[in-house]
Amino acid sequence: METVLEIHLPNLLDNFQAIKSKISPQTKVLAVVKAVAYGSSVPAITKCLELAGVDYFAVAYVSEGVALRKAGIKTPILVLHPQIGNLEKAIQYDLEPSLYSFRILTAFSNIVQQNSIGKYPVHLKFNTGLNRLGFSEKELEKLKKSFYQKDLKLVSIFSHLAATEDPKEKEFTKKQLEIFARISSHFDATPIRHVLNTSGILNYPEAQFDMVRTGIGLYGFGNDLKFDKELKPVVSLKTVISQIHTLNKGESLGYNRAFVADKKTKIGTLPIGHADGIGRQYGNGNGSVYIQSKPAKIIGNVCMDMIMVDITAIDCEEGDEVLIFAEDVQTADSFAKQANTISYEILTALSERIKRKLIVKP
Repeated sequence: METVLEIHLPNLLDNFQAIKSKISPQTKVLAVVKAVAYGSSVPAITKCLELAGVDYFAVAYVSEGVALRKAGIKTPILVLHPQIGNLEKAIQYDLEPSLYSFRILTAFSNIVQQNSIGKYPVHLKFNTGLNRLGFSEKELEKLKKSFYQKDLKLVSIFSHLAATEDPKEKEFTKKQLEIFARISSHFDATPIRHVLNTSGILNYPEAQFDMVRTGIGLYGFGNDLKFDKELKPVVSLKTVISQIHTLNKGESLGYNRAFVADKKTKIGTLPIGHADGIGRQYGNGNGSVYIQSKPAKIIGNVCMDMIMVDITAIDCEEGDEVLIFAEDVQTADSFAKQANTISYEILTALSERIKRKLIVKP
């Protein structure tokens, strides 16, 4: 056995259906598959969702969209954060860019005209309060005049909500929704409108407009315990005990002697480290893995390729399986919280050198 990330496709499909059950039958679903499909597998995840009938995919960058096309994906792909240097490649691979500033709107329009391409599909991104990317409401009239002089086809207008998972920020979220609704009303030939993310789908279903976007929800997390119960984690990270050591009182472990035994202690060394996505915020007692259904604390400093765990109270042997996160022990979300981070960071940091294994049957 070796370190492996199991990808449970039946759970992915169950999550897709669970999310669809929260929206109207006519509402489209866009699946966010950026960052290697949240650290899992682009070909496996996208092909599964394409067969399930997803309406759109979204990636962050053009290179990610190219990878989907090379994997054989035919479904429309929205590129959320394209860079000017890659716009020609976006056209080459039939990717639909989000235009979020006058600079990128002009650059893309020029490329379309230079290549004599008529009515290329694009999406307009509006900033309603997240303040990362997007045209502002006050730029709307100038934008409309500029956009409709270009030879482009407007497929959708969208925005991104800042705090849909936080009940303390309901007023802020409602303000964002009001701004987006006002912006939407300015477009005569109504394009697809979308603003909700996973938490938005669950907490603000009345604002689903024409399409919703879901990323983390597809992978099994709803950013709320009550919604997590309706979803199933898609990935499980497993490894193995490479070697077992016994430390006597006073002996140290690992780099910088970060752990010194205060009693006789049995240690298991595992073949996974910060190069695989288990950051240095773990270790020294932060975070546990599971061996024989029992928690084993991560001790000492996390190394590039190894972590060490305290197995003093666990009856185990070299070669035994270790669960870092899995549906039946601790999820990626609960593992993340042990180091004061979030499931997004843990999942998307998983190294591509970790072997991926597809689970296709429940």
